[in-house]
Amino acid sequence: MSYQEEQDFTNERVDPKLWKRLYAYAWRNKKTFIMTIVCLLYVALADSLYPLLTNYAVDRFIIPGKSDGTWLFLLIYIALAFSQGFGTLGFITRCGRMEMNISYDIRQDGFLKLQNQSFSYFDKTAVGYLMARMVSDVSRLSEMVAWSMVDLLWSSCYALLCLIIMLIAFFMERAILKYQREARKHNSRITGAFNEGIMGAMTTKTLVYEEENAREFREITQSMRKASIKAALINAVFFPLVISLGAVGTSLALYLGGKGVLDPGHAFIGEISAGTLVAFITYAASLFDPIQQFASIFADFQSAQASAERVVGLIDAPIQVQDAPEVVEKYGDVIHPKRENWEPILGHIRFEHVNFAYNPEEPVLTDFNLDIQAGQTIALVGETGAGKSTIVNLICRFYEPTAGAIYIDGKDYRTRSQLWLQSSLGYVLQSPHLFSGTIADNIRYGRPDATLEEVKEAARLVHAENFILEQAKGYDTEVGEGGIRLSTGQKQLICFARVILADPRIFVLDEATSSIDTETEQLIQEAITTVLKGRTSLVVAHRLSTIRNADRILVIRGGKIQESGTHEELIALGGYYHDLYEHQFREERLHSAMKDAGME
Repeated sequence: MSYQEEQDFTNERVDPKLWKRLYAYAWRNKKTFIMTIVCLLYVALADSLYPLLTNYAVDRFIIPGKSDGTWLFLLIYIALAFSQGFGTLGFITRCGRMEMNISYDIRQDGFLKLQNQSFSYFDKTAVGYLMARMVSDVSRLSEMVAWSMVDLLWSSCYALLCLIIMLIAFFMERAILKYQREARKHNSRITGAFNEGIMGAMTTKTLVYEEENAREFREITQSMRKASIKAALINAVFFPLVISLGAVGTSLALYLGGKGVLDPGHAFIGEISAGTLVAFITYAASLFDPIQQFASIFADFQSAQASAERVVGLIDAPIQVQDAPEVVEKYGDVIHPKRENWEPILGHIRFEHVNFAYNPEEPVLTDFNLDIQAGQTIALVGETGAGKSTIVNLICRFYEPTAGAIYIDGKDYRTRSQLWLQSSLGYVLQSPHLFSGTIADNIRYGRPDATLEEVKEAARLVHAENFILEQAKGYDTEVGEGGIRLSTGQKQLICFARVILADPRIFVLDEATSSIDTETEQLIQEAITTVLKGRTSLVVAHRLSTIRNADRILVIRGGKIQESGTHEELIALGGYYHDLYEHQFREERLHSAMKDAGME
């Protein structure tokens, strides 16, 4: 993806499907995910209960001026606070664990994708860009996925609980008040009936009115019982509903609550207690935090959209060079190779009518044919952009032909696994790369099971041991990140030793001696001549003096073989190679003369 393409991509709004993909990583750890939600819901519930306790304290203790029962209230309050603390501890620890798990899983998937990616992907994508995706972008996203989920759920649950508590409290208090008033009315009638029954006992007796009095009293008490039961049921339902729900609207709380206190006779609102109003106002004030969190979280989602696109884009990036399913079934893949099924490589390479283009409108190779016998050393020379590196990259299967076929030992190399071929390749680049660790570790990177003596032997073959032994710790010397503690020439010698230790069947040297001084280059050439015997090797060279002993030299121009032959044959031909060699020869003589004269 080009920079401009990414800029266009990240200007899009928040994509729910994209975030759904990322939240799927949270679900990979189901137990942690579920326990986080449970703890979170409990904390939100506990938060929503505090105003209710305040409501109870105002109505039960403050307004009446009573203190009996405060110790029990205090114990309940402390128990709620402690349980909320444990709930908070639970969701914070589990959420932190979920964040680390998400980060781990995304990086594992991303790294696995990079391990399976073809060379063309790395050829077009900057290293810093990939590092940013896998480090900072993944860290940000794992934090967003884990903690924003917590914030959203907590804010949603708390706001919803507060709102419904206020509405339920409002309507239930009205209902409770209605039935309590009805019960009190019936109680007054009962009291009156008792009074009349007792005071008028003589009259009742003389008139034989006992049965009628009993019937009327039974009706009155039944009405009171029904009203009292309804009030008790509503009280019983109220608290469980409050525990299960929560969150409030500010204007609704202040308007309805204020009307209920200031105008007890209001036709719609009716009467509410001072404690209820305090609770309503508390809920109203509490709503601002969830609302602000909602706004903040959505802003974070918007700003993190670019990171999400980059990370998901990396994980979903298509692999341009892939083994066919039947090839993977037989030979395995990069992570799970089936080496027992690999055929040995001899090194016979053949291009048959190969076309290739990085850009369809600009072909690099057209109907390209080339036959390299096993054990031959082939040198490729030509101008920059002529197609030399493309030929090498196709042989290594970093890219694949857009038409035609490439055969290794008579078989289309697409019928074998990439790892099968690349495990038998030794590739030395113009820009040497070392890994953090010791010199011995870097040489052994070509064959992890090699002994120290085998490491030393490889170093001697490329004349690297002299400078290695000059180091304070010899082979145990730390090279630093990227080999920063060594010179370019020293790093290149270690890279040569690494490839030689790996003992590949096919060598590729892509201007590998251009970073080394002439004297060291001569020593390496002597070593390479010995090491390359019996192996197929391709040498892309700028210095023509380094390829004089090649079995065949190919002059590549415009994606085609313009000249082919040994050094002597091409010099005798008097063509492009002859002119290029003569030009370099004159430059080298001038350089040598200036050096002898002390002018450099």
